[in-house]
Amino acid sequence: MKRTLLKIYHSLILLTLKRLLLTISMSCLMTAVNAASMDDGVAAYNKGDYEEAAKLYRLSAAQGKAGAQYNLGVIHDNGLGVTQDYKEAVKWYRLSAEQGHVRAQKKLGVMYDTGEGVTQDYKEAVKWYRLAAAQGNASAQSNLGVMYDNGKGVTQDYKEAVKLYRLASAKGDASAQFNLGVMYDNGKGVTQDYTSAHMWYNLASAAGVAEGAKKRNLVATEMTPWQIEKAQDMARACQEKDFNEC
Repeated sequence: MKRTLLKIYHSLILLTLKRLLLTISMSCLMTAVNAASMDDGVAAYNKGDYEEAAKLYRLSAAQGKAGAQYNLGVIHDNGLGVTQDYKEAVKWYRLSAEQGHVRAQKKLGVMYDTGEGVTQDYKEAVKWYRLAAAQGNASAQSNLGVMYDNGKGVTQDYKEAVKLYRLASAKGDASAQFNLGVMYDNGKGVTQDYTSAHMWYNLASAAGVAEGAKKRNLVATEMTPWQIEKAQDMARACQEKDFNEC
């Protein structure tokens, strides 16, 4: 009787182990399939085959892969290989953002900020910008600065706006550099300083912000030649330091 029970016990253990190994094998297989689908999707996207990319991203996104969900959001957001659908984009951005995907968090903030695919909600935009900004996303930091600058979704706070613009500017965000120039130009959140304003406008202009050159030239009319030369030297030094300690 004891031997019979022992055999049954051993059989159950073996069956359990086989099931466990099968589960592990299937899990590894699915992980490999998801990785392949994601990689193939990226390759298709880079080739401009957006329809194939969307199909491959969807395979990985359905399995909860945050990167694929974000990419699928981009596909629908921009109508690449699919009919442009902001609501569908929001759906995938949200799934990805809830997993902590920083670019998805920023994009979801943009959707709430602009009211594309969702009812415009500045507080919700601030929420997602803040999450992405906390992860160091320069664009989210810049956008959150704009929210504080204009009092959208938060109490207007110029000092907080300057702080956020500065963080994003240090990462080379041209929009934040331009906005920081505006703050120095108008003395909002900082002491008015045309030299610093000129420097940030100049840097923004060099990064491709057309309005930067216009604002730089305008503020130059309020400056002495010595101040302009100093601002230009400051801009060069800032670039050499990769925008740190500017």
